Amino acid sequence: MSILPQMPTPAYPGRRWEARQYPGTPSTCPRFRAELRSDLESLAGVPHHLREDVELCASEAFANAVTHSRSQRHGGAVIRMLSTPIVMGRETTLRLSVIDDGPLDARPMFPSARRTVESWEQAESGRGLRLIHQLADEWGVQRWAEPDSMSVLGTVLWAEFTYPTATAVSSAPCVCGGAR
Repeated sequence: MSILPQMPTPAYPGRRWEARQYPGTPSTCPRFRAELRSDLESLAGVPHHLREDVELCASEAFANAVTHSRSQRHGGAVIRMLSTPIVMGRETTLRLSVIDDGPLDARPMFPSARRTVESWEQAESGRGLRLIHQLADEWGVQRWAEPDSMSVLGTVLWAEFTYPTATAVSSAPCVCGGAR
Protein backbone atom coordinates (compact mmCIF):
# COMPACT_ATOMS: atom_id res chain seq x y z
CA MET A 1 0.00 0.00 0.00
CA SER A 2 1.29 3.42 -0.95
CA ILE A 3 1.46 6.23 1.58
CA LEU A 4 1.25 8.86 -1.15
CA PRO A 5 -2.11 9.42 -2.86
CA GLN A 6 -2.28 8.36 -6.48
CA MET A 7 -2.23 11.44 -8.68
CA PRO A 8 -3.78 11.30 -12.14
CA THR A 9 -1.15 11.39 -14.86
CA PRO A 10 -1.42 13.30 -18.13
CA ALA A 11 -2.19 11.59 -21.39
CA TYR A 12 0.64 10.87 -23.77
CA PRO A 13 0.70 9.27 -27.23
CA GLY A 14 0.78 5.50 -27.04
CA ARG A 15 -0.29 5.23 -23.39
CA ARG A 16 -2.01 1.91 -22.78
CA TRP A 17 -3.60 0.45 -19.73
CA GLU A 18 -3.18 -3.26 -19.14
CA ALA A 19 -5.82 -5.24 -21.05
CA ARG A 20 -8.45 -6.60 -18.68
CA GLN A 21 -10.29 -9.88 -19.23
CA TYR A 22 -13.72 -10.57 -17.76
CA PRO A 23 -16.01 -13.61 -17.68
CA GLY A 24 -18.74 -13.26 -20.31
CA THR A 25 -21.56 -13.04 -17.77
CA PRO A 26 -24.02 -10.19 -17.14
CA SER A 27 -23.19 -10.28 -13.42
CA THR A 28 -19.63 -9.16 -14.25
CA CYS A 29 -20.80 -5.78 -15.60
CA PRO A 30 -20.55 -3.88 -12.26
CA ARG A 31 -16.89 -4.95 -11.87
CA PHE A 32 -16.23 -4.10 -15.53
CA ARG A 33 -17.63 -0.59 -14.99
CA ALA A 34 -15.85 -0.03 -11.67
CA GLU A 35 -12.44 -0.98 -13.08
CA LEU A 36 -12.99 1.21 -16.15
CA ARG A 37 -14.00 4.10 -13.90
CA SER A 38 -10.81 3.61 -11.87
CA ASP A 39 -8.67 3.57 -15.01
CA LEU A 40 -10.33 6.74 -16.31
CA GLU A 41 -9.76 8.49 -12.96
CA SER A 42 -6.04 7.77 -13.31
CA LEU A 43 -5.91 9.98 -16.41
CA ALA A 44 -5.62 13.70 -15.72
CA GLY A 45 -7.82 16.16 -17.58
CA VAL A 46 -10.67 13.90 -18.71
CA PRO A 47 -13.89 15.88 -18.27
CA HIS A 48 -16.44 14.23 -15.94
CA HIS A 49 -19.14 14.08 -18.63
CA LEU A 50 -16.72 12.31 -20.98
CA ARG A 51 -15.90 9.71 -18.32
CA GLU A 52 -19.61 9.04 -17.99
CA ASP A 53 -20.00 8.74 -21.80
CA VAL A 54 -17.07 6.31 -22.05
CA GLU A 55 -18.43 4.24 -19.17
CA LEU A 56 -21.91 4.11 -20.72
CA CYS A 57 -20.55 3.10 -24.14
CA ALA A 58 -18.33 0.45 -22.56
CA SER A 59 -21.28 -0.95 -20.63
CA GLU A 60 -23.34 -1.18 -23.81
CA ALA A 61 -20.48 -2.91 -25.64
CA PHE A 62 -20.04 -5.35 -22.75
CA ALA A 63 -23.79 -6.08 -22.67
CA ASN A 64 -23.75 -6.75 -26.43
CA ALA A 65 -20.79 -9.09 -26.02
CA VAL A 66 -22.43 -11.19 -23.30
CA THR A 67 -25.78 -11.23 -25.11
CA HIS A 68 -24.87 -11.72 -28.77
CA SER A 69 -21.50 -13.52 -28.87
CA ARG A 70 -19.82 -16.76 -27.89
CA SER A 71 -18.52 -14.90 -24.84
CA GLN A 72 -21.77 -15.90 -23.10
CA ARG A 73 -20.85 -19.59 -23.30
CA HIS A 74 -19.17 -21.45 -20.44
CA GLY A 75 -15.58 -20.19 -20.22
CA GLY A 76 -16.32 -17.26 -22.55
CA ALA A 77 -14.59 -13.94 -21.99
CA VAL A 78 -14.71 -10.26 -22.86
CA ILE A 79 -11.52 -8.19 -23.06
CA ARG A 80 -11.41 -4.45 -22.43
CA MET A 81 -8.58 -2.27 -23.68
CA LEU A 82 -8.04 1.44 -23.09
CA SER A 83 -5.42 3.73 -24.61
CA THR A 84 -4.57 7.28 -25.61
CA PRO A 85 -3.18 6.69 -29.10
CA ILE A 86 -3.25 10.38 -30.07
CA VAL A 87 -2.31 13.47 -28.07
CA MET A 88 -1.82 16.39 -30.42
CA GLY A 89 -1.78 20.03 -29.53
CA ARG A 90 -4.95 20.88 -27.74
CA GLU A 91 -6.72 17.51 -28.11
CA THR A 92 -6.38 14.03 -26.68
CA THR A 93 -8.04 10.94 -28.14
CA LEU A 94 -9.06 8.18 -25.75
CA ARG A 95 -9.71 4.79 -27.39
CA LEU A 96 -11.87 2.08 -25.83
CA SER A 97 -11.92 -1.44 -27.31
CA VAL A 98 -14.20 -4.28 -26.21
CA ILE A 99 -13.36 -7.68 -27.69
CA ASP A 100 -15.68 -10.66 -27.55
CA ASP A 101 -15.32 -14.32 -28.53
CA GLY A 102 -17.05 -13.91 -31.89
CA PRO A 103 -20.53 -14.45 -33.27
CA LEU A 104 -22.89 -17.15 -32.04
CA ASP A 105 -23.75 -18.05 -35.63
CA ALA A 106 -22.95 -17.08 -39.19
CA ARG A 107 -25.46 -14.23 -39.44
CA PRO A 108 -24.15 -10.90 -40.73
CA MET A 109 -23.01 -8.42 -38.09
CA PHE A 110 -25.74 -5.94 -38.89
CA PRO A 111 -29.25 -6.39 -40.28
CA SER A 112 -29.37 -5.72 -44.01
CA ALA A 113 -32.32 -3.30 -43.76
CA ARG A 114 -31.90 0.07 -42.07
CA ARG A 115 -34.32 0.79 -39.25
CA THR A 116 -36.73 3.69 -39.43
CA VAL A 117 -37.05 6.18 -36.58
CA GLU A 118 -40.37 4.58 -35.67
CA SER A 119 -38.75 1.15 -35.62
CA TRP A 120 -36.03 2.39 -33.24
CA GLU A 121 -38.61 3.96 -30.95
CA GLN A 122 -40.70 0.77 -30.76
CA ALA A 123 -37.84 -1.71 -30.44
CA GLU A 124 -37.36 -3.33 -27.03
CA SER A 125 -33.61 -3.68 -27.56
CA GLY A 126 -30.93 -2.87 -30.09
CA ARG A 127 -30.19 0.72 -29.17
CA GLY A 128 -26.69 0.09 -27.80
CA LEU A 129 -24.83 0.73 -31.05
CA ARG A 130 -26.97 3.78 -31.77
CA LEU A 131 -26.05 5.12 -28.34
CA ILE A 132 -22.35 4.53 -29.02
CA HIS A 133 -22.78 6.25 -32.39
CA GLN A 134 -24.22 9.32 -30.64
CA LEU A 135 -21.64 9.56 -27.85
CA ALA A 136 -18.34 8.56 -29.49
CA ASP A 137 -16.48 10.79 -31.94
CA GLU A 138 -15.54 7.74 -34.03
CA TRP A 139 -16.43 4.08 -33.62
CA GLY A 140 -16.50 0.83 -35.50
CA VAL A 141 -16.82 -2.93 -35.35
CA GLN A 142 -14.38 -5.36 -36.86
CA ARG A 143 -14.20 -9.12 -36.81
CA TRP A 144 -10.79 -10.68 -36.49
CA ALA A 145 -9.94 -14.11 -37.79
CA GLU A 146 -7.25 -16.78 -37.59
CA PRO A 147 -5.07 -16.00 -40.62
CA ASP A 148 -4.60 -19.60 -41.75
CA SER A 149 -8.14 -20.93 -41.40
CA MET A 150 -10.00 -17.59 -41.55
CA SER A 151 -12.22 -18.81 -38.69
CA VAL A 152 -13.58 -15.89 -36.69
CA LEU A 153 -11.82 -15.53 -33.34
CA GLY A 154 -13.73 -12.54 -32.09
CA THR A 155 -15.28 -9.15 -32.70
CA VAL A 156 -13.73 -5.84 -31.69
CA LEU A 157 -15.94 -2.85 -31.00
CA TRP A 158 -13.83 0.29 -30.71
CA ALA A 159 -14.85 3.83 -29.88
CA GLU A 160 -12.80 7.01 -29.73
CA PHE A 161 -13.50 10.05 -27.60
CA THR A 162 -11.66 13.33 -28.12
CA TYR A 163 -11.35 15.94 -25.40
CA PRO A 164 -9.33 19.13 -24.82
CA THR A 165 -5.85 18.45 -23.50
CA ALA A 166 -5.20 20.12 -20.19
CA THR A 167 -2.84 23.05 -20.63
CA ALA A 168 0.15 23.41 -18.38
CA VAL A 169 0.12 26.24 -15.89
CA SER A 170 2.60 28.86 -16.94
CA SER A 171 5.30 29.85 -14.48
CA ALA A 172 5.64 33.26 -16.13
CA PRO A 173 4.68 36.19 -13.93
CA CYS A 174 1.26 37.65 -14.49
CA VAL A 175 1.20 41.09 -16.09
CA CYS A 176 -1.91 42.70 -14.76
CA GLY A 177 -3.21 46.23 -15.03
CA GLY A 178 -4.17 48.22 -12.00
CA ALA A 179 -2.67 50.31 -9.21
CA ARG A 180 0.39 49.16 -7.28
